[in-house]
Amino acid sequence: MDIETFLRARSGVTKASALRAAGFTHTARDKALAEGRIVRIRRGIYSLPAEAGAVGMALNHNALLTCLSAAPTYALWTVLDAGTVHLSPSHKRTPPGTLAHGRCVHPRHPWLPVAGLADVLIHALRCLPEVESLVMVQCAAQRGDITVEFLRRKLPGNRNARARAVLDSVIPRADSILEVLANYHFRRAGLHVRRHVELPGVGEVDFLVEDCLVVETDGGSHLEPRQAKKDRKRNNATVIGGRLGLRFGYDDVVNHPERMVAEVVAVLELRRRGAFGSR
Repeated sequence: MDIETFLRARSGVTKASALRAAGFTHTARDKALAEGRIVRIRRGIYSLPAEAGAVGMALNHNALLTCLSAAPTYALWTVLDAGTVHLSPSHKRTPPGTLAHGRCVHPRHPWLPVAGLADVLIHALRCLPEVESLVMVQCAAQRGDITVEFLRRKLPGNRNARARAVLDSVIPRADSILEVLANYHFRRAGLHVRRHVELPGVGEVDFLVEDCLVVETDGGSHLEPRQAKKDRKRNNATVIGGRLGLRFGYDDVVNHPERMVAEVVAVLELRRRGAFGSR
């Protein structure tokens, strides 16, 4: 493993002691520095060049990265990368072009200038569009890093009503960010949805909508030849089993959710009218 790969596995930032423990010598580290493959943020802390800007800004202004800017540190799912740097400042002034959040009230990251996970998620719930904060909370909650009940208690009163409403969309299990988003949009459309349903001859499907329409969400792995072959067999088994099936990819779920929902509703309406015969 090279030093860049090691850093990527740690959200792009690590301590000198961690590099030594992983077997990287001072010579290897200094060579990577000289070649610009890594940068020294401050004494004893190194990062990939792409991560140095936000972390360095937080250090230079005595602030903590939070909200979307802290998501990589905790390996949280995100819909979009952070363009604007989100900071929790220790004073009222923040650098131009950044987005200031409130003070942190929970333990911060042990050595990085990053807010603690609880504050990161609370800030996200108050700041981001619903689907963007939802996927971050879903990721942390299903890993067991935090509970929805804890976050709900930390968001009292009318001003936090919108944030608490997002928590209602967290589900017990999601195998991908696409499942979280698809479930959210189907529920918002008033559709009856069952998740991770085991169907005879098919196996487990992502969604069974209105007990008749199988919906699968396809991530990057579904483009691989072996997975594509498996998907075709599952599609055929779904139809043979007397159910309809639709598949949606990343672009459908993330960028065109209204179109995705409209297609699901259209198929359900056609079935209601008898276009596909009765089950």
